[in-house]
Amino acid sequence: MDLSFHEISLTLRDRPVLRAVSGALTAGEITVILGANGAGKSTLLSCLAGLRKPDAGHVLLNGQPLHALEPQDRARVIGLLPQQADIHWNVNVRTLVALGRLPHRGRWGLGAKDDFAIVAAMTAADCAHLATRKAQRLSGGEQARVLLARVLAGEPRWILADEPFASLDPAHQLDAAACLRAAAAQGAGVAVVLHDLTQAARLADRVIVMKEGSVIAAGPVSEVMSAPVLEAAYGVRVHAGQDADGAPLIVPVARLT
Repeated sequence: MDLSFHEISLTLRDRPVLRAVSGALTAGEITVILGANGAGKSTLLSCLAGLRKPDAGHVLLNGQPLHALEPQDRARVIGLLPQQADIHWNVNVRTLVALGRLPHRGRWGLGAKDDFAIVAAMTAADCAHLATRKAQRLSGGEQARVLLARVLAGEPRWILADEPFASLDPAHQLDAAACLRAAAAQGAGVAVVLHDLTQAARLADRVIVMKEGSVIAAGPVSEVMSAPVLEAAYGVRVHAGQDADGAPLIVPVARLT
């Protein structure tokens, strides 16, 4: 199953946000979307999730227009973790995570398979011990893990996550990254918007780099996350190297004048 976008453009409040961008996500891989603030990353993600319809161009799921799918069918296949994900319901954590199973609910409600998926998702996101706590009373980082679990519980074929590590401590950032890698290893396609360049280089299989609503580079990490591309995207000089263990290390060092 493919998720691709072809020459999509979108204008919001009289400002072009996406400018005829094209690309594709690959099942079983993690694609990281990079770019400066206002580059169009989150808007692209919302179009891929079907929350926004482009003014021009098409988002295709397995060759079919995404907006031709019924919302429930789309929700079974695509799970979105937005950047601003407020919890508006005064429910406990397990109930909130169980909402991720609603697209799969049969006429008799949720069954044993759903219960298994809910518990597995809470365990993977390290929030099973919070199951009976009120979700609204949790810390920001705890809420972020619960919302990740809600997406994982739906077992989507595509996971779209906008800055999923932003409110997590370092240990839980590693755990969340492991969750996304595990989902990809099981065949899901994963797209993640990030700002941390080192984190992106270590997580991604492929990278899409955006600037001012356009895609300026796309491809494998080794080809795309080079100093010239990143400097063009962010307007900063970067040092690209490796740490003592040979893992990528990309550090912004100065603004370009």
